[in-house]
Amino acid sequence: MPARVIGMIGVAPPSGEATVHVIKGGISPPYLRAFAQAHDSAGFDLALVGYTASSAEGFLVAQYAAQHTKRLGFLIAHRPGFVAPTLAARKIATFDHLTDGRIALHIISGASDSEQEGDGDFAPKEERYRRAAEYIEVMKLAWTSERRFDFTGQFYRVRGAKSDVQPVQKPHPPIFFGGSSEGALAMGSKHCDVFAMFGEPLAATAQRIAEFRARAAAHGHSPTFNMSFRPILGATEGAAWDRARKILASIQKPGDPTGFGNDKKPLDQSARRLLDFAAAGETHDERLWMPIAEATGAMGNTSCLVGTAEQVARALLEYYKLGIHSFLIRGFDPFEDTIDFGRELIPRLRAGAEELDRARAA
Repeated sequence: MPARVIGMIGVAPPSGEATVHVIKGGISPPYLRAFAQAHDSAGFDLALVGYTASSAEGFLVAQYAAQHTKRLGFLIAHRPGFVAPTLAARKIATFDHLTDGRIALHIISGASDSEQEGDGDFAPKEERYRRAAEYIEVMKLAWTSERRFDFTGQFYRVRGAKSDVQPVQKPHPPIFFGGSSEGALAMGSKHCDVFAMFGEPLAATAQRIAEFRARAAAHGHSPTFNMSFRPILGATEGAAWDRARKILASIQKPGDPTGFGNDKKPLDQSARRLLDFAAAGETHDERLWMPIAEATGAMGNTSCLVGTAEQVARALLEYYKLGIHSFLIRGFDPFEDTIDFGRELIPRLRAGAEELDRARAA
């Protein structure tokens, strides 16, 4: 399977030396346009469009970016519960047609209850996962049903529903999800296509893949896997480590580097896992570096891979061997790192994955 590479587009220029989160902070159309075009030129397959209870609306951000790019797809973070699933299905199918199949969906149920409440949602997290499961069921019916359909669940009830527009991608655009709680895993193993994880050590990753594959197989599913990292590259290994420590020092300055006010406390089970790995040691498997996760409460994809482009590509390929075929990579200098990844890292990752595939086929 070819390696898929995902980035993340921001909507306004960074305000600090080391950017942890890119979707907050107003919106600058020229910056968004240039940032999306940088991803397009760098060879990314998709760009994640994030979601918070205060940020620019993701579908409109992606639609604008799609108008100014040629081939880049958009992985739109979407929280079930704020619009009807039938309306969401039509919105997504419409986007799929208008961009010729350049949309994927990342289902999120909100890491923070207080942040979720900013959009008026006071449902507890485990209930939000159950609601998301029904939401996806209804969307899939809207995407695939030729006739009108009914649905009755705990959270949603529709009668005589139908969508005149169905997706270009069949049977529907890819559905990503992430999470480590029982509710997240139950929802994702039954309904989603891609299990998205933050970067963890190789042994733990292999275990998570095996466990989730078994859960999904019980529902007749064969999911794929995505893993998120923050590569920190240097012309030499020493230069990369110097840069990593400089970024850490910037993040450790007084203030809230994530903009979420989490006071370095983990907001969910996935963050707690990362903090456990950080407590077990700064560095795992030679390149996986965890101090920035520890400094932020593991907020915002903060598992780092440190080294030259060749060294980091080799590290990513070790995950590829385990079954991670999709990588979300973004930097702490978002715009310039996107360009650097396209020049130095992505070509090496793709070439290495192709070589592994040829060897496997032989």
